[in-house]
Amino acid sequence: MSSLGFLLDENMPLALRAQLVRRESALRVSVVGQPGAPSKGTPDPDLLVWIEDQDCMLVTRNRASMPRHLRDYLASGRHVPGILILPWMLNLGSVLDDLLLIWGAGLPDEYRDQITYLPLR
Repeated sequence: MSSLGFLLDENMPLALRAQLVRRESALRVSVVGQPGAPSKGTPDPDLLVWIEDQDCMLVTRNRASMPRHLRDYLASGRHVPGILILPWMLNLGSVLDDLLLIWGAGLPDEYRDQITYLPLR
């Protein structure tokens, strides 16, 4: 079990947060646009600052620009706990299993400063 949390990008289905918390109540899950999280429309580089400060992995579907933003962020000497990129057509059950596996069994810094594409299998 990890102290690491997740930040769900604004395009993630809200059911994902609800199901994660239902299955693991100790899991910290924030959603862009909700209280305590970055507001909707927050630029991607600012999301990277937030996840670094809050020790959360970003869960997003942004395959287009996120790799570039991460590369620039790392080049500036900063670090992120990790970025998880989901497919546009997702199987909610599979995504839940993968996120819970990452949270529950991931090693410290295993995903640090990298992008991981889900599903893991």
